[in-house]
Amino acid sequence: MPLLDLLMGAVSNPNQQASSNQLGTIFNTVQQLSGNHGVDASATQAILSALGGQVKGALQQQSQTNGPDAVSSIVSQLSGMNANPSAIGALFGGNQQQVVQAVSQQSGVNAGTIQAMLPALIPVVMSVLQSGALTQGAPGAQAVPGGNPAGGNPLLNAFLDSDRDGDTDLGDIMSMAGRFMQ
Repeated sequence: MPLLDLLMGAVSNPNQQASSNQLGTIFNTVQQLSGNHGVDASATQAILSALGGQVKGALQQQSQTNGPDAVSSIVSQLSGMNANPSAIGALFGGNQQQVVQAVSQQSGVNAGTIQAMLPALIPVVMSVLQSGALTQGAPGAQAVPGGNPAGGNPLLNAFLDSDRDGDTDLGDIMSMAGRFMQ
């Protein structure tokens, strides 16, 4: 699984933002969120898988419209462990209800639950993607306005690369990361 390999590589690379503590926090946040909404592990994996496709499409659109630096900036700005209701609008614009319906249909989880979980899931997903970014001062990192490093994020690039085998399943990544953390 290329994305999981990149995530695990970022954890072991001091020049990238990922750490085992960060990965543990992300995993625990997803588990807590799932428990709060009565969603079991397999349904959570299905939600993340479906949401990954929606996030990928939104970020690819942003890249086409505003360039790759804008995508890096969006990922950085929206990452975190706290619920952020404005993150949904910032990422999906006026397509929020279509995203909720698509994730609901693909995951089998009702739309109301998806709607309630999205403000917390979007920042967590962005944190996963941000974890591959180079740290400030790392070789090849360049500061861009807002203090976000540019110069590459292999994890984000692989996630967005539509020429690959389509292996962008965030649900699988979180499941494997959870096993790694135990």
